[in-house]
Amino acid sequence: MAEHDSTFVVVGTGVIGAGWAARALACGLDVVAWDVAPGWEGRLRAAVENAWPALEKLGLAPEASVTRLRCADSLESACAHAGFVQESAPERLELKRTLLARIDAATASDAPIASSTSGLKPSDLQADCGHPERVLVGHPFNPVYLLPLVEVVGGKQTAVASIDRAVAFYTDVGMHPLRVRNEIDGFLSDRLQEALWREALHLVDDDVATPEELDAAITFGPGLRWAFMGTFLAFHMAGGDAGMRHFVEQFGPTLKQPWTRLEAPELTAELVDKLVAGAEKQAAGRRVKELERLRDDCLVSIMEALRGHRVGAGATLADNQQRLRRLREG
Repeated sequence: MAEHDSTFVVVGTGVIGAGWAARALACGLDVVAWDVAPGWEGRLRAAVENAWPALEKLGLAPEASVTRLRCADSLESACAHAGFVQESAPERLELKRTLLARIDAATASDAPIASSTSGLKPSDLQADCGHPERVLVGHPFNPVYLLPLVEVVGGKQTAVASIDRAVAFYTDVGMHPLRVRNEIDGFLSDRLQEALWREALHLVDDDVATPEELDAAITFGPGLRWAFMGTFLAFHMAGGDAGMRHFVEQFGPTLKQPWTRLEAPELTAELVDKLVAGAEKQAAGRRVKELERLRDDCLVSIMEALRGHRVGAGATLADNQQRLRRLREG
C-alpha cells in the first residue's frame, strides 16, 4: 500500500460504508468516517466489531486494528488528508451529485473518489465536480469485508490514470476489481442479478413456487457452480468435447420457448461466434475433461466447507456422511 493511500475515507456508514471501513481496517489502513444520520458512530463501530471475528479468520494485516477508525465531525475534516475516498450514501442521484461535489472540493486533487452506487452512471455522478477526472464508481457487494468483487466504472470525464489507481487500491485491500469497459445502467453483476430477481418475482407472483423453493433451486444447484465458474464456461462444458458451439446447437432453440418472462435475443451467427470465442478464451486450451476435474474438485471443497455450518448442500453432505457411518458401523 502506497503511503499516500494509507488514509481511507468512508462517507456514508450504512451497511456498505461500514463494510468498507471494516475491510480497510483489516488491511492495516487508517480509516476516517463521516455521516449525518443520528447515532451513526455507534452503529459503525458496532458493525466493525461484528465483522472483526470473520476478518481475523481470514487473516489480518500486521498493523490492523479497530482503533485506527476515527469518526470525523464534518465532511471537510474527514476528507482533509484522504488518500482515497469511498462514498456510500443512499441511492439518490441528486444527493450523490451534491455530496460528491462537496467531497471533491474538500479533497486533495490527486485522491481518487469512488461511489459505491449499484447502478447510477459515473458520468451523471461527476457532473458537478471540479475535478471529474478522478471520480468513478467502485461498486462492491455485501458483505464488503468478505466478498472480493468490486466493479470499477469510469465516466466520460474520468481519467484512465484514476481508474488505474482505483484498481491498484482495491487490489491492495484484497479485492477483485473488475473493469467495466462500457458505462451502462446497473453495470454487469447487478444486471445479471436483476434478471434472475425479475424471473423469481414472476414465479412467486404466479404462485408457481415459493421464495424458499426458488432459493433451493439456486443453492443446491447452479449456485454451487457460480462460486467458482460462471455461466458461459459452465455451458461450454455442457456441450461436451465440442464445447459451446454444440451446446448452442442443442439447447439454443429452447431460448424461443416461453419459459421465462424475459425476451431472449436473436441467436444470430455473430452472437454464436462471440459465445464460442468467449468460452474458448476462458477454457484457455484446457480440454473439457480437465475443466470437469477442476469443477468437481471445487464443488467438493465448497460442500465440505459448508458441511461444518450445516447449510445448503453442506447439510445434505453431513446427513449423508452420517448415514454412511451408521451403515458402516452395523
